[in-house]
Amino acid sequence: MRWGLFWWVTLAVVLIFARQWPSVKKKPYWDKVVFVCLTSVVWALSMLDLPHTPGPTTVLQLIFKPLEGLTKP
Repeated sequence: MRWGLFWWVTLAVVLIFARQWPSVKKKPYWDKVVFVCLTSVVWALSMLDLPHTPGPTTVLQLIFKPLEGLTKP
């Protein structure tokens, strides 16, 4: 995990939250829920190192690689 990027994103989320909350506070309940959920999801995704996270094909290869001997003659 890159801590510098994490702290920058955390600072950005806090600033966005502080700047937008007064206008969101006047909105209906579900708008507040959506705002909090979206900012939380973005913040949580910033903790993952997505460019270096293995994709689904890597996971499938990891699962089925031991079975390769059973399928080849």
